[in-house]
Amino acid sequence: MTQRQKIFFILGFILVNLITILPHSNTVKAIENNSTLLAVNNVWYNASFPVERFQAYTSPFGYRRSSNSSNWEFHNGLDIAAPQGSYIRNWWGGTVIQVGDRGACGTHIIVQSGNWKHSYCHMQGRVEKSNGRLYMIDRGGAIQIAQGQQIPAGARIGRIGMTGRTTGPHLHWVLRYGDNYIDPAQVLKAMFSQQSLSNTSTSWGSQQSQIKIEESKLLNQ
Repeated sequence: MTQRQKIFFILGFILVNLITILPHSNTVKAIENNSTLLAVNNVWYNASFPVERFQAYTSPFGYRRSSNSSNWEFHNGLDIAAPQGSYIRNWWGGTVIQVGDRGACGTHIIVQSGNWKHSYCHMQGRVEKSNGRLYMIDRGGAIQIAQGQQIPAGARIGRIGMTGRTTGPHLHWVLRYGDNYIDPAQVLKAMFSQQSLSNTSTSWGSQQSQIKIEESKLLNQ
């Protein structure tokens, strides 16, 4: 093998390995769409920060090294830590389209708000069936959420738990717009910006004040 052939062989080997670790094209497209979607959806003062007794953002949206191997994996949401038993609030008013208590997500609900779907994972409680209808029930937190139920923004919908695949108490919060995953951190920044503007002309309640405080922490990271 000549020197030139050796160089081309090495360059080809590097290129192949780079391709295997880069994010898939559909995920890249979803991430790139964030700015457009956030610009269109600019009425964020109606939204609610999803966790009471916030402690920290423990794992961001996007690609990361797997905890079980050296492979890359896509983390499709934002992990928000809070003391176990802290209440979770519905981000945006909508319809509960799914309740479940299986798999890596553990006890969870999914809410549909127009083109948006927002998922809440690792909650306390379990799913029960009554009169042919499914419910996510957390008796300790006095929470009962029915599949098909309408829920307003800011309503308590569950509590921080450790169900499913998790190493500590936190909410795994997932946002999708259509078929695209959206970075929740970018949504929180847009919410903070819009709600700051709203504060100049309207009075805020305690929940809105919490949104401003918690999202300010995210903005400053």
